[in-house]
Amino acid sequence: MAYLTLIFPVAALGFLALVFSEYLPVMQLDAEPAAAASRASRRDTAAVLIITLVYAAAAFTNLGVNTAPQTFCRFTERGQYALIELDEPREIGAMMYYSGLYSGSYRLQFSADGESWADQTAMKQEHGDLFKWQYAELAEDNGPVRFVRIVAAEQLWLGEIALYGADGARIGASRLSCDEGCRTLIDEQDTVPDEPYYLNSAYFDEIYHARTAFENVQEVYPYEVSHPPLGKLIISLGVRLFGMTPFGWRFMGALFGVLMLPVMYAFLKKLFGKTSVAACCTAVFAFDFMHFTQTRIATIDTYAVFFILLMYLFMYMYLTAERGAKQPRRAWLPYLALAGLSFGLGAASKWTCIYAGAGLGVLWLGDRVYRGVKLCRAGKKWHYIYETAENILWCLLFFVVAPCLVYYLSYYPYGKASGLSGVSMYFTREYLDIVLENQSFMFSYHAGVDATHPYSSSWYQWLFDARPILYYLKYFDDGTKSSFGAFVNPMLCWGGFAAVLCEGFAAVRRRDGTAAFILLGYLAQLLPWVLVPRITFEYHYFPCTVFLVLALGYVFSHLCDCGGRRWPLYSFTAVSLALFAAFYPVLSGLRVPQWYSHNLLAWFPSWPF
Repeated sequence: MAYLTLIFPVAALGFLALVFSEYLPVMQLDAEPAAAASRASRRDTAAVLIITLVYAAAAFTNLGVNTAPQTFCRFTERGQYALIELDEPREIGAMMYYSGLYSGSYRLQFSADGESWADQTAMKQEHGDLFKWQYAELAEDNGPVRFVRIVAAEQLWLGEIALYGADGARIGASRLSCDEGCRTLIDEQDTVPDEPYYLNSAYFDEIYHARTAFENVQEVYPYEVSHPPLGKLIISLGVRLFGMTPFGWRFMGALFGVLMLPVMYAFLKKLFGKTSVAACCTAVFAFDFMHFTQTRIATIDTYAVFFILLMYLFMYMYLTAERGAKQPRRAWLPYLALAGLSFGLGAASKWTCIYAGAGLGVLWLGDRVYRGVKLCRAGKKWHYIYETAENILWCLLFFVVAPCLVYYLSYYPYGKASGLSGVSMYFTREYLDIVLENQSFMFSYHAGVDATHPYSSSWYQWLFDARPILYYLKYFDDGTKSSFGAFVNPMLCWGGFAAVLCEGFAAVRRRDGTAAFILLGYLAQLLPWVLVPRITFEYHYFPCTVFLVLALGYVFSHLCDCGGRRWPLYSFTAVSLALFAAFYPVLSGLRVPQWYSHNLLAWFPSWPF
């Protein structure tokens, strides 16, 4: 069966070879300008609406339950305990509990008479256990139990407990009683799941980012401070809307994943002017594995990619804005301002957006050089000097002052949790120190990360999908499993990289500005990771997938312009969607027989499915 698995990657590579064999003969040909301008038609509106709605239905299906404990028993000091009494002595077969904020442990004790107590276990609430349902380890023979005592070792929040009899049946809340101070431990029994699962518990880095989003809501000083605050603030909007539930903390990520699609469609339409290319490539992006999995987890990468997509779209609109004498003065200015604002929002979400900002700087510089040559040849040297000086001032405002302001303001929850309040906090030395100290911490933290991880990967492995990162894995007794991870659809990963190489040729040999624009965006996101010594993962390649899609759009558009060959575009899209359907179980956690993922989806030994 292992050999059977190899058939699939070989077939995929063969298909890509066939597609690009169509493109190679026309690579050196200059494409005719797109007959249609970038203005949207009814067909465009219908296409982007259908793609967005279909994807939204898939993204929000089984995103997570919208029920979880919302009230917490707050232990404020070491030794504080909660006492729960059963209506009669019973044998306790199992106990499940839901962890809240803060890390530590509890002593779980049982008693038949309320006088003598037997220690059962140390209930762990470590940083990786927060906002998860988990089982307490009980002694095999604990005898009849009438009283349950939970003793905190430090300041901790505990959400809910569920007790089960020897027969496995849950003991109803009506059979339990406790003091008012710890009533919150048994007041939401309807939220208790049949078993812990990713649908009802946090997983992977949600233990950091979802937790911090909740701390922002609670005005508690955030735990996760190794990234700027804005991404967690966006996550907290979902928590405010739907509560601290898996659906709530994943909602905004899924929403931003949906919102990326109309932006991508508009970008493709402006670049290539073709409805077919825009629709097909947007569909490829929508149902890319990385896009689907990464936007459904409560981490901050989604927001960084969204703002990178926006900033490059607006920069392209700035670069291509008409600047003739008949055009309104500074018609390009709003696009430059929006690109700067997007950069600021992205940088305040994750520092990887600064790489993208460096790419924008190179694009801007190239445009200035090109325009300088053009104007100087036309005898307008002083006009160019004046125009460039003015442009630099606007760039300082939009790409330095405005982003710094957005970044500075985003630390509001830090100040609030530190006892500051109101607009006046922004003008205090204490708030400034909070911001500056966090920058120092973030830099030293990321520079000094030397941890190891079984699913880490290097930048050169991302180019070929060599080592996906596994986010979740659970085996069931009936021979099924639930798992999912982050990696790129092989069609997009391998085909997109081939398209990037083609663009490198077009940018150098044919001096194609569009090819150079897309290539530079891709390299701006990839090359910094070549120099980063810290541990990295395939999800760091997520921003590059934006430019892989644009690169494919360039290739397919060129094919359409040089001979009208559209079958590569349509067949590539169809195969990409078919692979999404086949891999859906390991992208969504859907339970499937173990043989399905092992024998059909684990194309390479390094794919952990």
